[in-house]
Parts: sequence; structure tokens; C-alpha cells
Amino acid sequence: MDRQISDEEWARFSEEVARESADAPKEPSARARMVTERLRREEAERARAGRRRFGRAPKPGAGDPPGWRTGPAWQEMRGRGRAKRRVKAAAAIVVIAGLALVALRPELVIDKLTGKATARQEARDAGPLAAETARPTAAPGAVPADRPTLKEPFRGSPAAQWADGAAAIEVPPAEGVNGVPKEGVAQGLAMAKQFLVAANLDPAVLRGERPTAALDLLDPKDTKRRQETARAYEHPSRENDPLELFTRYNPAELKPVGEVVKVRGRMWVEAGEKPGQADVKVDYSFVYPFVKIGGNPEDVARTIVRREITFQVFHGRGWDMTEGRLWLYGSAQDIANSDCGRFDGYVHPSFFSDPRDSGPAPSGSPVDPYDRSKSIGTDRTEECGTASRS
Repeated sequence: MDRQISDEEWARFSEEVARESADAPKEPSARARMVTERLRREEAERARAGRRRFGRAPKPGAGDPPGWRTGPAWQEMRGRGRAKRRVKAAAAIVVIAGLALVALRPELVIDKLTGKATARQEARDAGPLAAETARPTAAPGAVPADRPTLKEPFRGSPAAQWADGAAAIEVPPAEGVNGVPKEGVAQGLAMAKQFLVAANLDPAVLRGERPTAALDLLDPKDTKRRQETARAYEHPSRENDPLELFTRYNPAELKPVGEVVKVRGRMWVEAGEKPGQADVKVDYSFVYPFVKIGGNPEDVARTIVRREITFQVFHGRGWDMTEGRLWLYGSAQDIANSDCGRFDGYVHPSFFSDPRDSGPAPSGSPVDPYDRSKSIGTDRTEECGTASRS
């Protein structure tokens, strides 16, 4: 009698057959065997080629599938190649930028090669000169020739190491001289400094305004001096020139570079001709940097003004003077880098960018405007000389 098989038994039997079929080894197809054999031969051939090239690893074959024998080592080599190309490209950009900078600013390379850059740094590092206490025995030493700039208007000048403005005008200790007591000498020295500051450093006076503060220091009984000054300001001329006592520029023509005026010099006291008379003497040089209105905004020119003035103070009876005032006895001035042919009461410096044939031609041997070893006018016969530097 036949036994009938249930559906559950047939299901378990089917599952067992499927598991046994999956675990059984399969015979590869003919195509699979051909591909395997071809790959094995190619691999052996590359290995032999690699041994013939003394250990240099062969590159992947063109027929290899993606990723075949191209592990991390080969990918890193490709990455290093890309990195090298990036470095080369960056270096090329730097070189091109450097060449462009040299084309635009060739002085950067020239200054480095000629030593100007080093000289400039040494000048910046050099401290200010000690105050002048006696007449120098020689002109300042040579300074590397260099043009001034807006940032460094005293570059290439001995004035770079001079003191700034009113602080450079030092009043020496006072002592009684020739019957004038110490207090009278001290007052005379202090007023002499006030006059120099008001006449040569006051921004309003430099712009051409009337030097009221400076004139108020002078004895009002010196009517001749006051009349000459009034005529000079009202009608400047060769005979009545405000520049004999006051430094002035035309603000419609010039503009100062910064607020610093370099100053160097000294003041001292000598006995006067008669008892009760003391002579306060001053000898100072002032250096002014300018740019021209409407001209090259980076072309800086310097004008050097040197002044020697003798003031007198008195004490005792017999002097028809005003107490607490200065008597201006005499003055001399030397102005370097200013048009010799203009007498309008202003300085007119020459600029590097000016036409070379402008103004009267100076004559005579070049004179160093920074040479303070001689008195003004010594060994000079030309009214319009040549400055050796500015």
C-alpha cells in the first residue's frame, strides 16, 4: 500500500537538496578557464620583464581591469606627481610676480645690489647727533646719495641725524657777562630762542603770515628795523626781503612734507663793546622738505636755511633801551636750493622733476650747505652759487 507524502515533508526534502547542491564543487565553464589561463600567462610575462629591468616595478598593462595591480603604492606615486606639478606652478607664479615687481620698481633690486638698502638701514639705526657746543672743524661726512621720499624726507641728508624743531635749540647755562648779571643774560638767551622758533618754525609764519610774536620780542625803540620789516612784508624786493629774518613759503606753490623741520646749531654769549653790554649770538641751520602743488606728488625737495644773528642785551644806566626786549644788532642768512632770481619773499626750491633749464644758472664752485665749519659768506663771491647737495 502506497504511503502519501505530506506537503511539509516535500518542503523539507527540497531544502536539503538545495543545500547539498550549493556546497558541491562546480566545474568551471570553458570561457572561464580561457580567461584564467590568459591572465596567468600575462602575469608570468610581467614578472619576467620586471626581473630583466633590475627590480623596477612594471606599470599596469593596458588590458588590466581597473584596479588590477594598481594598489596604494602606484596611486601615491601619481599623487606625488600632481603635488610636484602644483609646486612648480606656484613657483612659476612667484617668479612672474617678482619679475613684474622688478619691472615696476627696479630700484628695489638696484638698491639691494648697490648697497643703498643697507646704508638706509644703517642711517635709520644711527642715533641722533649730540648737541653742537662749538663750531665744527669740518663739514659733515659724506652720506650715500639718495633721494628723499614722502615717508623719509630727510633721506640722503646729514639732517637725518639732526634733532627736530624747537627741541634742537638748546639754551646754554647763563652766566654774568661784561657787567650784565646772570638774570639778564638768561633772559636774553631765552628770548633769542623764542625769536628763532617764531621766525623759522611757527607754521603760520612759514605760510607767509606776519611774524607778530617774533617782532614783539624786539625793542620797539628800534624803529628802523620795524620799518624795514613792514616794507618787506608789504612790498618784497631785493632790498627789502622778508627772508633776511623769516623763513616763508607760498602755500599756493608748496606744501611741507610732514611736520618736522630738522635743526642744528648753537647759541652763546660774548662780551659787548662796552661795559653793561652782552652779545647773544645764534648760528642755526633749518632743513625744510617740500612737495610742489600740482607737481609730482612724490617728488620731495629740501631747502636749507642757515642764520647767524647777533642780539644785544644791556644793563645799567646810560642805555636808551627797553628792558626785557632784544636789540637786533646784525644778521646774515644763507639759503640753499631756492631760486636766486625771485625776490617775492618766499623760498622757491628746485625739484628733481623740474625742467633743467628753469631759472638762472648758478655759478662758482659747489658749496656744501651743511658745512657749518665756517661763518656765512666766507670765501663766497657769487650771489647765486651752486649747492653740492640738499
